[in-house]
Amino acid sequence: MAPTRSEAPATGDGHAADRLRLLTGEVEPGPPRRAALAGLTDRWLAGLFGTQPPGTALVAVGGYGRGELSPRSDLDLLLLHDGTLAPREVAVLADRIWYPVWDEGLALDHSVRTPAEACKAAEQDLKVQLGLLDARHVAGDPRLTDGLRTAALAGWRSAAARRLPALRELTVERARRHGDLRFLLEPDLKEARGGLRDATALRAVAASWLADAPREGLAEARGALLDVRDALHLATGRGTDRLALQEQDQLAGQLGLLDADALLRRVYEAARTIGYAADVTWREVERVLRGRSPRPRLRTLLGGRGPAPAAGARERTPLAEGVVAHDGEVALARAARPDRDPVLPLRAAAAAAQAGLPLGLATVRRLARGRAPLPVPWPAEAREEFVTLLGAGAAVVPVWEALDAAGLVTGLLPDWERVRCRPQRNAVHRWTVDRHLVETAVRAAAFTRRVHRPDLLLVAALLHDIGKGWPGDHSVVGETIARDVAARIGFDAADAEVLGTLVRHHLLLVDTATRRDLEDPATVRAVARAVGHRGTLELLHALTEADALATGPAAWSAWRASLVADLVARVGAVLAGEPATGPEEPGEPSAEEERLALESWRTGGPVLALRTEPGPAGPPEGGPAAGEPAAEPAHGEPHGAELLVALPDRPFALPSVAGVLALHRVTVRAAELRLLPLPAEAAGPSAGPVLLLSWRIAAEYGALPQPARLRADLLRALEGTLDIESRLAEREAAQRGPRRRGPAPPPRVTVAPAGSRLATVLEVRAQDAPGLLHRVGRALEGAGVRVRSAHISTLGANAVDAFYVTTPEGEPLPEAAAAELARGLESALGR
Repeated sequence: MAPTRSEAPATGDGHAADRLRLLTGEVEPGPPRRAALAGLTDRWLAGLFGTQPPGTALVAVGGYGRGELSPRSDLDLLLLHDGTLAPREVAVLADRIWYPVWDEGLALDHSVRTPAEACKAAEQDLKVQLGLLDARHVAGDPRLTDGLRTAALAGWRSAAARRLPALRELTVERARRHGDLRFLLEPDLKEARGGLRDATALRAVAASWLADAPREGLAEARGALLDVRDALHLATGRGTDRLALQEQDQLAGQLGLLDADALLRRVYEAARTIGYAADVTWREVERVLRGRSPRPRLRTLLGGRGPAPAAGARERTPLAEGVVAHDGEVALARAARPDRDPVLPLRAAAAAAQAGLPLGLATVRRLARGRAPLPVPWPAEAREEFVTLLGAGAAVVPVWEALDAAGLVTGLLPDWERVRCRPQRNAVHRWTVDRHLVETAVRAAAFTRRVHRPDLLLVAALLHDIGKGWPGDHSVVGETIARDVAARIGFDAADAEVLGTLVRHHLLLVDTATRRDLEDPATVRAVARAVGHRGTLELLHALTEADALATGPAAWSAWRASLVADLVARVGAVLAGEPATGPEEPGEPSAEEERLALESWRTGGPVLALRTEPGPAGPPEGGPAAGEPAAEPAHGEPHGAELLVALPDRPFALPSVAGVLALHRVTVRAAELRLLPLPAEAAGPSAGPVLLLSWRIAAEYGALPQPARLRADLLRALEGTLDIESRLAEREAAQRGPRRRGPAPPPRVTVAPAGSRLATVLEVRAQDAPGLLHRVGRALEGAGVRVRSAHISTLGANAVDAFYVTTPEGEPLPEAAAAELARGLESALGR
């Protein structure tokens, strides 16, 4: 007969009260509280276990076995017995323990096994094996626990050559599913790469005796993540490991940190330490296992015949002065003297990156411990090695991280400390500031053949966001830092000027191309004045693309590339001495525009024409995450289109067309509006002008809708029978859903100073939503101004749009009227 629930003893309130006192301030947070919580739990469970006959033991495994109990951690327990008790007696004993734990509301991971069964389960399940490596006696017969620990460790060590590769596969798969902790805005402290699971895996590697992790900062990093998890459990009341955005400010306060960014930075720094230790450790495991391979012995038995070892596996191959490749890593030559050769760290790093090999841990430690300081300014050799390192492409990333982990980067560039592990709270950015700078250099390395000064391009790529570590506009602050760094590393005054300009204006081209009217000569002249020189423009063009590509898939597209290229061509012409070109007034209509205008006049309604453009010549690099719409449609499909709409001039034409496009999930990239006079010989002398709207559009996903469907809905909108606002509000509410975390930042509308002499330029920054252009258009029409053109840009969840508006007579607005319009539009969008 199976034991019943009533046979388990009822739990009292003593343990719960003791836990509450401990968690509310009785013991100092951090390791002391975790140890106290584990000790309290041990005593409680030992009391539940009671006095039992020999042959049984209660064993803590996993995190509880390590004594790492957070407030809502699971209890991982193994009830061990030697097989002499009857099954019913074992079941009754298990109930005495499990039910009170459940009554306390604690999560429990439990099993009941003999030592032989536990070892067999460990052989079959790697996760069980890892839990047993941390087995700790709680109650009962300690000889059972000691025997299990001895057997588990012996089994782990004897099978390490087979089990460690499997453990490595688990860590890789976990990283693929959960991402890299140090680059996530809502990381999983346990499962993501560089998290607590990886720290546990490193303990398992050390227990195998095959390799060991670098110990510098590892315990502190693990402790930092555990401290954050403790605070997270207390704040949420749940055993969660995900650091959600809405919890971060509260947790920062609990941990005595300035703000949520300081919290994330602490988490990222810990993850960076654990991640780098994991990289080094798994590389060492691979080296050891490669050395144990029977292939070298087989080659000896064959008298030197057979497959040769991999190139560089054992030989010391010279790479540069004082630098060799050895056993798959870069090491220092035996005669190298870091204390007498200040360029050696850069020379070794450049050689490693160019060879595509990692810097050995011992090499990095030796360079950090005994290096001679570089003179300031740097000698030419140091600067050349630095540029060579940056120009190595993707291979620079692991080398840079090795240097950074040892503190060598801040020795070279002191300002790096302020951007290291600094989060970027923008969904467009996939990296922290420091990693983004390195990734931009990686992208820039692919463009060095198209610029005359690749050294300046690479250094500007590394420094373009360096000002994000300081208060104020990061471009302005960054310019000063870039000039200082340029002087420090030995560039002359002219080169320092170029680097300062590149950093100051690294956003200029893409911002102008996507938010300004390129047909307006004032736009082109303003960019030319800022850039100043054709060589600088060439570098800025390459830097703009590298920066966008390194930001993420949403930051660059064939459309943005074409706009930037068009702007660069126009600015280049001005810098070459040619006048800025562009229609001061609307030019002559094309034959198609005239045909559409006449048809609209004859029918009295809207007429639409859609012209699609071919996709790019090759598939785009990278791509969107699974389940996300692509920034550009797939290769082979139209990647953009021009929609021409002609209709009799009437109020609210712009918001009507914009609303219909939004209902059909069409993204608007640019819009130009003008009144088109009709030819008297075709329409008669009394015919009024027709409003012509030229739109640059793309489908959010799938194919663009047919013009006939758009025209039908546009007719309904103009007649007032299609309630666009209600339909869009329903969609916005559906898209917002239950996962919306707090209100979006309020919209902001500003007047761009000296934006154009033909119109007043309003910049609108707001949360992107279906029909935002429709709402803006309604507000502008209601204010009695005419929209000449609109330039639409979306960055993550933020819309950054520019509207060229005039009075009904076609003149720019007076300054006071423009300011009032901006305030009114901001208020309308905020409602």
